Amino acid sequence: MNDSHYCPHTPEEIREMLSVVGASSVEELFAPIPPELRAKTFNIPPGMSEFETFARMQAIAADNSAAMVNFIGGGFYDHIIPAVVDHLSGRAEFYTAYTPYQPECSQGTLQALFEYQTAICRLTGLEVSNASLYDGATACAEAAMMALRVTGRTRIVVDGCVNPFSRQVLRTYLYNQAVEVVEIAPLDGLLNRAALAACLDEHVAAVLVQNPNFFGCIKDLSPLAEQVHAAGALLVASVYPVSLGLITSPGEMGVDIAVGDGQSLGNPLSFGGPSFGFIAAKKAFIRNMPGRIVGETVDKNGKRGFVLTLQAREQHIKRHKATSNICSNQGLCALRGLIFLSAVGREGVAELARLNRDKAEYAKARLAGIPGVTVVQSAPTFNEFTVFLPKPAAPVVAELLKQGIAPGVPLGDYYEDSANALVVTVTEKRTKKEIDRLAEALQAGL
Repeated sequence: MNDSHYCPHTPEEIREMLSVVGASSVEELFAPIPPELRAKTFNIPPGMSEFETFARMQAIAADNSAAMVNFIGGGFYDHIIPAVVDHLSGRAEFYTAYTPYQPECSQGTLQALFEYQTAICRLTGLEVSNASLYDGATACAEAAMMALRVTGRTRIVVDGCVNPFSRQVLRTYLYNQAVEVVEIAPLDGLLNRAALAACLDEHVAAVLVQNPNFFGCIKDLSPLAEQVHAAGALLVASVYPVSLGLITSPGEMGVDIAVGDGQSLGNPLSFGGPSFGFIAAKKAFIRNMPGRIVGETVDKNGKRGFVLTLQAREQHIKRHKATSNICSNQGLCALRGLIFLSAVGREGVAELARLNRDKAEYAKARLAGIPGVTVVQSAPTFNEFTVFLPKPAAPVVAELLKQGIAPGVPLGDYYEDSANALVVTVTEKRTKKEIDRLAEALQAGL
């Protein structure tokens, strides 16, 4: 094979182009670009055969530590993915499908999204869901925007126990708007209720919390919902979907809008993405939801059919009437979430959640037995918990990574006075042997 199989231009075409523009070489063509911004060279190696290219890619991939024992969470989780998820989502009907701009011609896509919405509503205990969002962090921001539209108020109160990355995305969303974002510093890994009470007034549109929170702690949100509603505000909760197999749903606890990241529902870690964001709410807020909502109907012959009932994007309606300009609903990833939930089922989700909780409790007990290690016990946890080490966590993590163990997320970069804190995550994939290995390696590293 020659280079033309891999490059858009042949050497002859390049010489002709240079002659027309009056440059003697490709390097001279790009000379006006400052040297520090310029590629070091355009002399790429000759093209390779398919076999050689594949072998080269395998060699590059071999540099990745695929055998790492993973106790990292913080928003993305190492869960088992049933084979049926890959098999069905890999069918050409699904992975080649795109946004249904002509929905009447996309009945299969619409039905899948309708069933996805139904699954999210059942999971969260709320009445309406849209056809997915970009990811969990943008879902938090979109929920805040919803609350501002619903209430007409100008302040968002955010619990400091919400994922730091989600809080950063929220601040970015609202940066150029006349909206105040108030963050409440955590108190022993939980929402500081006294500080919240002090700032709840007629300007607060919503209070944004996370359950389980970034430290892994779980709380009954029912009393908080009553407190927030008494101030005329909405309660927005970011939730971990797998935990809902065991924890009371946000809808049952009085949450107005529930959001989260769907990566743990049948989507691989994939170095951080892609995944999908989900959002569910009370029916009264449906016209303020972002994105698209698929509805069920019948055609003129009485046959079941599906339509885009609400289309709130600027690509569908006039820009000034749009509730969101988010341009990707990650439909294929959301489909994987639907297949996962359908395959696992109601009882399977509950069993999966119990496995996560039970294994995390075993790990918590093992780590608590290490001299100098303190496990935060301010509230029950699901599959994540926080420990304090007798020395800074970051170098300990770096040392264990060399041994093939990713022990957790050090909190020093995200919270003051937390350099020794480490959030440990245990999913159903972690074995007793792996947990024991973590405990032994951590004790030796201290």
